[in-house]
Amino acid sequence: MIGAIAGDIIGSVYEGTPIKTKDFPLFHPRCRFTDDSVLTVAVAEAILTGRDYGDTVRKFGRRHPYAGYGGTFIHWLFSDDPQPYNSWGNGSAMRVSPVGFAFQTEKKVLDEAAKTAAISHNHPEGIKGAQATALAVFLARQCYDKESIRTRIAADFNYNLDRTVNDIRPAYSFDVSCQGTVPEAIIAFLDSTSYEDAVRNAVSLGGDSDTLACITGGIAEAFYGDVPPSIKEQVRDMVTPDLRDVIDAFRVTFMA
Repeated sequence: MIGAIAGDIIGSVYEGTPIKTKDFPLFHPRCRFTDDSVLTVAVAEAILTGRDYGDTVRKFGRRHPYAGYGGTFIHWLFSDDPQPYNSWGNGSAMRVSPVGFAFQTEKKVLDEAAKTAAISHNHPEGIKGAQATALAVFLARQCYDKESIRTRIAADFNYNLDRTVNDIRPAYSFDVSCQGTVPEAIIAFLDSTSYEDAVRNAVSLGGDSDTLACITGGIAEAFYGDVPPSIKEQVRDMVTPDLRDVIDAFRVTFMA
């Protein structure tokens, strides 16, 4: 899970000023954790405690109100009667990686991923994006090779994964949809040689960089087995104590 949060932090500075290169400082002085990290931790906390996903997401979101949420999500977050709003946005995919790490069967992973999405992003594409991301994490964790992951995700979710980062990069632009983010993030992982290389691939696409790198980072962590210690320690230093406590508890419970 810390791989997703590291991706968010590394990509955060390029969200408003996208780049088209893998040659950039991994932790820019203006890097910070965003809503991607807050909501990923919220999902992890819900899994750890057995609490409702919606209640836990709202608890953490309200605790960190300036993390960079979209306008419709903010309305949902602070509503007295929050209802799902048929969103196909990539917010459902950015927060789901803990599901892929925590549960032990494909069916459970898919069911729980759908639940994490449906609290707000209940459009079919929102559900699909969360499920595809969580299943990619699960398959990577189960030691499937990259071509097997590519084949399964492409077949199950009808995503075009027969592209490369170099194919995508020139024309790709900012896209907040699941359908315009999740396949590209998965390809950034598939084209990588290491955790760091995967995150650099994602950021270099020049789109919604923190979310792309968050999605890619979770899958890459599962596949490569861990996050380099230097990155992990930097992330732990940059998040607040409440987020750090959940990250540590989740790692002990599900990833030790």
